[in-house]
Amino acid sequence: MAANGLSVRVISEEEHLSFLATRRSASFLQTPAWGKVKSEWRRESLGWHRDGAPGELVGTALVLYRQLPKVKRYLAYLPEGPVIDWDTEELGAWLAPLTRHLKAQGAFGVRMGPPVVTRRWSAAQVKDGIADESVRRLDDLAPTERSATGARVVSQLDELGWRRQVAEGGFAAGQPRYVFQVPLTDPATGEPRTEDDVLKGMNQLWRRNIKKATKLGVEVTSTRGTAALDELKAFHDLYVHTAERDHFTPRPLSYFQTMVDALGAESPERITLWCARHEGDLVASTIAIRVGAHAWYSYGASSTDKRDVRGSNAVQWAMIADALAQGAEVYDLRGITDTLDAGDPHVGLIQFKVGTGGEAVEYAGEWDLPLNRALYTAFDLYMKRR
Repeated sequence: MAANGLSVRVISEEEHLSFLATRRSASFLQTPAWGKVKSEWRRESLGWHRDGAPGELVGTALVLYRQLPKVKRYLAYLPEGPVIDWDTEELGAWLAPLTRHLKAQGAFGVRMGPPVVTRRWSAAQVKDGIADESVRRLDDLAPTERSATGARVVSQLDELGWRRQVAEGGFAAGQPRYVFQVPLTDPATGEPRTEDDVLKGMNQLWRRNIKKATKLGVEVTSTRGTAALDELKAFHDLYVHTAERDHFTPRPLSYFQTMVDALGAESPERITLWCARHEGDLVASTIAIRVGAHAWYSYGASSTDKRDVRGSNAVQWAMIADALAQGAEVYDLRGITDTLDAGDPHVGLIQFKVGTGGEAVEYAGEWDLPLNRALYTAFDLYMKRR
């Protein structure tokens, strides 16, 4: 299955992991372990090869197959992937052999999320935007950076017939298009930032809260890999409490057990459970994930009692300092909405993250390619009615 010198075939998990180890950054959603976390989906590791060099991998993908009800046809989903050379004028040469393989596997459509940045906004811009009544969304602000690669990817996907997904909520929304990140390297020199430099970039409230937590004796501990299984129950109890307070549906303990077991078995450095305690009481707990030079804050929980000891700030700072020590280039606080309306209930989340002094980042978003239009339309209607 070749296209302009590229072919796609199924590869082993070992081959997949070996390739990811050569990359400075790849989403944890594109690791073989993530396929094990999503055990209700059929999973497959794919590799790209150049003609004439069949043993050399030049790209990989984790594909999750979601089956249509009562029919053996699938939506092929590549969350925050594939891991290929996106800085290309010949994107079709990469995607054509992929879609042919997926169609042969029974896929009626493909959904993917190119891990490509399109725009960035500074923390100062976002803060000023929230204070400005005429500003409602990030789109209302001129970005500090527009990515030529991102624009080229979006243009090529449009030309190739892919459809950008803009629905909100549930599976249709997929992975977040907007995230908040703290750069851990100097953008001008590429050199690692120091802890002092990162702290100086935070707003006064964040710095004060971190100092307050230390002064009041908040202790932060970490447990890496599968060893974290022993402390997961305490995290989950606090997480359920947080869900009740903040009105969201919590995931079951079994989900986190599977997540820690799968990611921790793949690499002890992949996943870490963090706990902040005050006088023995668990006041905040988080789960962090790292692949190469990219570190993520994945899940968090905090106690309503003792909020004044600032455990959430303390545990976040501990995770950022650890990411720096591990050589990470970015600390990713994951999703935000694009709202800057001070009256929107979602704005509190972005205000908390803006305090870290990082930047709002827009990715290319998720895109669909229908392979069987009738089945794809039926699936689309089914998802909208759920």
